[in-house]
Amino acid sequence: MSFQTVSQAKARLNRCELAVPGSSPKFFEKAAKSEADIIFLDLEDAVAPDQKAQARANIVQALHDVDWGSKSMAVRINGLDTHYMYRDVVDVVEQAGDKLDLIMIPKAGTAADIYAVDMLLTQIETAKGFTKRIGLEAIIETALGMQNIEQIAAASPRLESLHFGVADYAASTRARTVNIGGPNPDYGVLSDPDGDGNRQFYWGDMWHYAINRMVIAARANGLRPIDGPFGDFSDPEGYKAQARRAAILGCEGKWAIHPSQIALANEVFAPSADEVAKARAILKAMEDAQAAGQGAVALDGKLIDNASIKQARVIVDQAEAIGM
Repeated sequence: MSFQTVSQAKARLNRCELAVPGSSPKFFEKAAKSEADIIFLDLEDAVAPDQKAQARANIVQALHDVDWGSKSMAVRINGLDTHYMYRDVVDVVEQAGDKLDLIMIPKAGTAADIYAVDMLLTQIETAKGFTKRIGLEAIIETALGMQNIEQIAAASPRLESLHFGVADYAASTRARTVNIGGPNPDYGVLSDPDGDGNRQFYWGDMWHYAINRMVIAARANGLRPIDGPFGDFSDPEGYKAQARRAAILGCEGKWAIHPSQIALANEVFAPSADEVAKARAILKAMEDAQAAGQGAVALDGKLIDNASIKQARVIVDQAEAIGM
């Protein structure tokens, strides 16, 4: 390991992060009763300009009045390039900051964006005497944000997670797609001809690089990497396929923009019973090996060592957090 250690963000279950428009209080109770780990009440894209003020009031009331159980509660503010942002932070945090866990910053472009929200939160918390520090989530959804992702990820000790906002990212990079997430039939490779001259076309994942880069920046700074929305909520298999790709790359969870996606995210981002059993077996085998003075041991015909302990511990810790 490097001499420079990485401090880990506050541990939270983050398998599914459910988006709920702040302008639609009729959805609040249903969201509170859902199985989502984190709920973000939205003041940005899902709220029309003439409804911003009412949406803030709805969120303040809901944070006080709705029983959200053990869920972590977040609010997505408007972008720093709008005149809505400062009122989002001031109104919501001053009136309900003690009920809030996270502020989500959309279209984070530079480290200064994170610093600005951090500064405002610090002043409000100090003035109000809040003892709980509100965390930050940053959405990487522009070319500028991806260019500066390393600096963004290290910008504040409040930061807990990075999220990939695929739709705005596609628009920012002028990608040739109108879908929100998922594959594109034109993004693939054509194989060389076989002996009979036949060629095969294989689809690729056009978001692989962006998600992988986000994961690296997040993990290098102790943050949770979270995959963003999948727009076609009538396609559960497509959602799960995208979620699995993100999970394989290291993401801890994914957004749900519809209640039907909650169970899908929870399924994909939780270890299976077999995986948990195997991880526990690895930990037990290594414990026995170390007691016998061995640094490595064979289990089921495979070598396991100290690196195996770290991998297994991640799975076991997650299973215990979920209550498996």
